[in-house]
Amino acid sequence: MPEHRQQELVDRFDRRVEYLRLSVTDRCDFRCVYCMAEDMQFVPKPQVLSLEELSQVAEAFVNLGVRKIRLTGGEPLIRHNIMQLVEQLGALPDLDELVITTNGSQLQRLATPLREAGVGRINISLDSLQPRRFRQLTRTGHLAQVIAGIDAACAAGFERIRLNAVILLGRNDDETLDLVEFARSRQVDLAFIEEMPLGRIEEHDRALSLASSDWLQEQIEQRYPLRPLGDPEGTAGPARMFAMEDSVSRIGFISPHSNNFCHLCNRVRVTAEGRLLLCLGNEHSADLRQVLRGADASMTTLEEAIVAAMDLKPERHWFDLEDEPQILRFMNATGG
Repeated sequence: MPEHRQQELVDRFDRRVEYLRLSVTDRCDFRCVYCMAEDMQFVPKPQVLSLEELSQVAEAFVNLGVRKIRLTGGEPLIRHNIMQLVEQLGALPDLDELVITTNGSQLQRLATPLREAGVGRINISLDSLQPRRFRQLTRTGHLAQVIAGIDAACAAGFERIRLNAVILLGRNDDETLDLVEFARSRQVDLAFIEEMPLGRIEEHDRALSLASSDWLQEQIEQRYPLRPLGDPEGTAGPARMFAMEDSVSRIGFISPHSNNFCHLCNRVRVTAEGRLLLCLGNEHSADLRQVLRGADASMTTLEEAIVAAMDLKPERHWFDLEDEPQILRFMNATGG
């Protein structure tokens, strides 16, 4: 058998794509106010990629030089038989990192199996430590269940655990330091993410509720001076990470509005229905499901479609809270 060809994924701006965010479902057991509408219309199941198709997509990207895959959703851990896919990806010989983003609701039962299957790092959403407020922000979530999941993840021995928090002015901005204290108590990292203007929502006014990273950093530094770390993982990721002198926990800020990081972008997304999104904030995409289910479907045709799509990757997004969102798909349909 001839050796598989090695081809790098490089866009028109000489950015090398080495990171794939692979959504396994657009469904979620929460209805977070910044992520989706309360009465969501989900993709019909026949249009969602099968586990076998998701595995083929992952293998094709790894063949093309991707070294990090993050499983996302919706909530990835509610996908039926998700551990089958995790185990397959964890066994890919050329994949350096398999990571996952979750709301934490299923971690009590799945944290240890995920770690054993090869998941190295895990991100867990946590926007409030007050049970009633947590319920209001997630609409359906139970705080105790998520905290138990976080503790199960801590016990499972992941290389790194990071909590993700979206702070909304007037909703949970008074909990910024409480969340920092919680992360310190568990010896995990914490990243604050500016709300993404994806999908039209009526629950709150995004322009009025945006808590900028600079404002949050000022609040934290009143108690804990922060020392910038640069890119500690060497992934060119969007989070600007900071250390605290008296803790192993690190604080991060992801700032699509106030500190655009597009020039460093090394990632693409594949939605649960097989749409290859070249940018979080643009609609440039390629239909991989059509390739996967076409009459001439093969690993070669799939890789060719992925390579060709690199020319569609735009230079940057243009998030503007003063106008209606240009991107009408919700975050759960994008791949978190």
